[in-house]
Amino acid sequence: MAETSSARKGKTGASGEKQLSLVEQAYERIKEKVITLHFLPGQYLNEAAICAQLDLGRTPVHQALQRLHLEGLVEVLPRKGIIVQPDSLAEILKILDSRLTVEPELARSAARRVAAGEVSEDELEKLRAIATATDANVEPPDIAAFTSNDRWFHREIATLSGNTMMGDFARMLHERSTRFWYLNLWQTIDVGATNRQHAQIADAVVAGREEEAGDFMQAHIKALRDRLEKLQAGAPVPGRFPAE
Repeated sequence: MAETSSARKGKTGASGEKQLSLVEQAYERIKEKVITLHFLPGQYLNEAAICAQLDLGRTPVHQALQRLHLEGLVEVLPRKGIIVQPDSLAEILKILDSRLTVEPELARSAARRVAAGEVSEDELEKLRAIATATDANVEPPDIAAFTSNDRWFHREIATLSGNTMMGDFARMLHERSTRFWYLNLWQTIDVGATNRQHAQIADAVVAGREEEAGDFMQAHIKALRDRLEKLQAGAPVPGRFPAE
């Protein structure tokens, strides 16, 4: 974790700031490779190979992997290496249950801050634009654009909430669940429906209607959870043949 005290800044100076920047670079780039399946679930990672691929030193890559381990995206196995953490369908459902608790509250907090006059018009216009940033007319849907804009929208809600700690937790949960789009849900993307749900949330936040904002966010995440439950119900049971 970065230190912010003036004493610590005085000790690190420019080299400390550069090192922090390299760690952040490594963290973001490795995380994107995990989320977008460049590094596959269950794949063993070689720290030296990642350093060469990213053209970064061992220290920032090592620290980035430790952070990703804490966030549940990779597992660091002593004397064995690093493995990309696989997420089962049951695990993703638990993650979505956590999102159902956290993200409606972030939406309510954002709307409450709007009602209190703590959010600028520029920020509100930005939220409206992000809500429908993915082009619903593109066929087939662009999964990279879809997941990127979806993450952007949810991050913006978290930022507007003013609750940094809860927002960081929500970001971590959302990134874990985003990977499942690439693994299992890419064929079922409905950009139009997602845009409408995002627009409902954004409109409620912009209007300062906190309960409505929370309800729309809850419905948005629950729609994804319901889809995953149907996927789970239709999955074949190991050792059984499908009924003819």
